Amino acid sequence: MQTIYIDVLIILNIYVNYFLLRTTAKLTHSRLSGKRCFFVSLYGSIYSLMILIPHINSIINLIIKLLAGISITLLSFGYKNKLRLFINTFCFFMTNFVFAGVIYAVYITLKPSFMHFNNTYFYVDFSLLLLIAITALLYFALCIMRYFTDKYSAVSDSYRIYIKYKGRMTAVNGLADTGNSLVDFFSGKPIIICSKKSLVSIIDEEISDDIGNIPKGFRLIPYSTIGNSGMLAVFSPDEVIIVNEENCMKKSVDVLIGIKSNEECAIFNPQLLKM
Repeated sequence: MQTIYIDVLIILNIYVNYFLLRTTAKLTHSRLSGKRCFFVSLYGSIYSLMILIPHINSIINLIIKLLAGISITLLSFGYKNKLRLFINTFCFFMTNFVFAGVIYAVYITLKPSFMHFNNTYFYVDFSLLLLIAITALLYFALCIMRYFTDKYSAVSDSYRIYIKYKGRMTAVNGLADTGNSLVDFFSGKPIIICSKKSLVSIIDEEISDDIGNIPKGFRLIPYSTIGNSGMLAVFSPDEVIIVNEENCMKKSVDVLIGIKSNEECAIFNPQLLKM
């Protein structure tokens, strides 16, 4: 019988859970901080100890899996409404199925001595490099899937965007525009473009056009549009919620706010609304 080391089991599952939650956040465009993702991953790793329990009834195992998935999703993304909870939970389970399917395919094909399955949980006396390579490959594949599914999203003509920053909240009319494809290179977050005027109620500092004089907490990123290019001042808000005023649907999104537009509306890519 294979020896299972608890520390390796926990570390393995923290890493895998972190990867699965980050993937879910990317697929659903949901906000998830690194700190929260880590602690929820730690919580989720506790369920991996079920591999040490003798084989249990499949129905009981399924119920435990469902409760674990729902609680992990709630802790990660919070509760907005039933639909968002269902979508986030569904995507989390789908990423689990894809990852577990690949791992199980390797197991039944190669039957490696360093891998063990029980109660639908797996243990790998792992090569960290191999694990990173597998998860990176799957993450890349899921990003491609996200790209193709984002091509089709219904767009409304009436949006309201609520932006919270340093405890203050403002509401701006939103404009869905596929022409705004700005993404921060370092964080991978999409950028919503706002005017200085629309943010005066939440930002105390004066935002000047001098790129050498930006407020604390802001940074500059390069941008390029048709016939125009330069540097864009961006900041990370506490929370951003996009509300479709036609059907009252709300979507919390993980984005940066860029200050450039002279328009009254905040310009965002409609892909943010997908899922």
